[in-house]
This record gives sequence, C-alpha cells and structure tokens, in this order.
Amino acid sequence: MTTPSDLPSDVPDGGAAQAPALPEDPALATAVLEIEAHVAQSGWDQPARLYALVDTAELVAQEPALAAAMEIDGPADDGSLTPIEQDGLPAGQSLEEALQTIAWPPSVDGCAAVIERLVLPPGVDDDIPDDPTAAELFAREHPDRQEVRMVAGVTRAGASYCALRLRAHDDEQSVVDGTGLVPGLLDLLHATLHDSPEQGQA
Repeated sequence: MTTPSDLPSDVPDGGAAQAPALPEDPALATAVLEIEAHVAQSGWDQPARLYALVDTAELVAQEPALAAAMEIDGPADDGSLTPIEQDGLPAGQSLEEALQTIAWPPSVDGCAAVIERLVLPPGVDDDIPDDPTAAELFAREHPDRQEVRMVAGVTRAGASYCALRLRAHDDEQSVVDGTGLVPGLLDLLHATLHDSPEQGQA
C-alpha cells in the first residue's frame, strides 16, 4: 500500500501528467518508458518485476547471440541501455524485501523495478489499521482508492527515472514520468548497485 506522500505532487485528480522535468540520463528515461509500455500491454494485477539494465554496445560485444535473439542493432543503439528481465521474485517476499538481498555484478549498469500499489487519498492515515492484513483490506475496500503501476529505474552513475500509470486513467497520454517520483523505491534500487546484500546476489 502506498500513502499519498509517496506520489509526486504533479499527479492531478484527472490522472493527466504535468510537464515532466528533464531526465538526468536520456538513456535511462528511454529504458524506463520502454519497460512501462511493455508491461502495460499485459494489463493489470501483475506481480512485481525486476530488470537489469546493461549498456547495449557492451551487450552486443560480449553476448552477440543474446543480442541477436533480442533483435538489438548494436550501432543503432550505441549509448542506450537494454532492459533484461530477471527471474520471478521469491514467493511470499515483497519487492522491497527482495531488493535488500540483491547486489548486481559490475557488468550491470543499472536496474529497474515494476510494482503495482494501492494509493489512498490524503487525510485517511489515522484511519488505517496497524495490522498489515487489516490495512491491506482497508485500502482495497476504500471507495477513493487509486491503483497505480510504478516503474522506477536507476544507474550506477546516480541517475534515476520513474513512470507512473493510474488504472483509472489507463492510457499512454496519462503516464506521469520524471526523475524522482518514487524516492523510497529509488533508494532501494540504488542500494542494490552500491551496497552489500543481506543475503544472496543477483
């Protein structure tokens, strides 16, 4: 569940995006928006997804067979980042918990995650039960809830980019994108590129 403070102030009630800030890294912004569009084709109620982001030219040079299978044109995509979806997250573990166990190898230039969350309107925080199960039920039954899909990506250089889509406004024109829209998730993703994991490794 996501509280209103986790969402950017430029997500209006109608769901249409305001003009986004310029991306810190155009290649990262392109990769995040490509992931968002790809995931949107499969509809809603999907599990969380995790992607490694690798330099396209390096992928073509080091893994030509994989690049060919992905129909990647090395020269045309020079300077871009290619998303590579990872295996499913462990059953019974949230994305946030899983990210604390992951450390990417040096060959990975960045990473991105996709997650769906329920968002409640301002002013209801005091009404949310302390019990997690009861809180989830409260959110699902609230008449003013919003369902949002968040795509967040980061690079080792420190860049970040996000794209948000509301289920109530499920069209490409209403996607909100910008550099720091989901700070908590971005922090967790950055940590996987720089910190030692609690257990395991990507």
